[in-house]
Amino acid sequence: MKQFRSIAKTPPKGWNSWDCYGASVTEAEVKQNAVYMKNHLKEYGYEYVVVDIQWYEPTADSSLYHAFAELEMDEYSRLIPAVNRFPSAAGGAGFKPLGDYIHSLGLKFGIHYMRGIPRQAVHTNTSIMDTGKTAKDIAKPNSICPWNTDMYGVDTTKPGAKAYYRSLIDLFGSWGVDFLKVDDIADSKLYGGHLDEIAMLRQVIDESDYDIVLSLSPGPASLEHGAFLQKHANMWRLTDDYWDNWQQLYDMFERCEKWAPFVREGNWPDCDMLPLGHLGILSVDGGGSDRRTRFTQSEQRTMLTLWSLFKSPLFYGGELTDIDSWTLDLLQNEQLINMHQSGENPEQISREDDIVIWKSESSETIWLAVFNLNDSAQHVILDLKKVLKPYHFDRNELITDELEIAPHDVTVYEFKKN
Repeated sequence: MKQFRSIAKTPPKGWNSWDCYGASVTEAEVKQNAVYMKNHLKEYGYEYVVVDIQWYEPTADSSLYHAFAELEMDEYSRLIPAVNRFPSAAGGAGFKPLGDYIHSLGLKFGIHYMRGIPRQAVHTNTSIMDTGKTAKDIAKPNSICPWNTDMYGVDTTKPGAKAYYRSLIDLFGSWGVDFLKVDDIADSKLYGGHLDEIAMLRQVIDESDYDIVLSLSPGPASLEHGAFLQKHANMWRLTDDYWDNWQQLYDMFERCEKWAPFVREGNWPDCDMLPLGHLGILSVDGGGSDRRTRFTQSEQRTMLTLWSLFKSPLFYGGELTDIDSWTLDLLQNEQLINMHQSGENPEQISREDDIVIWKSESSETIWLAVFNLNDSAQHVILDLKKVLKPYHFDRNELITDELEIAPHDVTVYEFKKN
């Protein structure tokens, strides 16, 4: 059996449609962001283009869900793209033409899918592919998402359940899907995180012919399930939907400190998407609508530095085609890219009076970040000898350093090992 961690040796990077288009993204919007990524971000490691939720709903028009909407579905209880939003899916082509287009740009293609089986399939009792079973036979009607009406859970003990999930992976694989974000599955507050369906997904992906990165949403995932998640997924969310407000970024430091021991090759605890640039074009989530990110430049530096040191996946959430030069430079920052791709063993070194120090290292380099989470500028005297005491480094004449850090900002040091 193939080793799933080998397909995500470094944290995945790319673009996701949710933060700017909610549930309503169209094929044209996906393509324009893919072209921009190819031209401006591919060489910096950004490669996944992910179509988020409700791509199977013809009436989707914002981030607000339409309860019990009529969905596009095939005869085997599987959701398929809405042709009015994804014209190339006509004639039963599904997402294959769009997947082929993304691949032609040298990029990878991802989609979102809700845990379970469509309620619509259960109510019409459609078939499960290659079985004598129907949707009713495998549905768990009392296992429902609290914020979306599309699906019932799947009873993994029932004959036909595994065949249904296998048929999904075979369909997605035939479309060229490289990245699968499964939602309503990782939140520990709901039924313990649906561990049985996670395990079944892992099994059918591993048994398939397809290399598909498995991402689990939303959080917060439970620390007690950390080893289980490492065994079954490439990514799992540490939080509910993350938006452009300081309190959520402030809270992420504690989450990252707790989850840092679970960061390893192929397993990436996920801080969620980067709500940067032009957001909320057709979304009313996150406390705002059409806007530029509410993060200050200092806060954006802090976020990218924490995500990079911690080795969270990096998925840009804004519309790429009107990105400003300052934000593009941040995404292309060589130091952040190197620590994100090459760093190992991220850890919080200290936290005192909301001055927080994190460290990561490679075989050649040590990165040290000093964050000021206070609402005012802070004067910091940094004892580098104490912080780096197991190491010898070229700048050994720098025993202490005094620095002024603006509110919500960060200073990064980079040392080459002797």
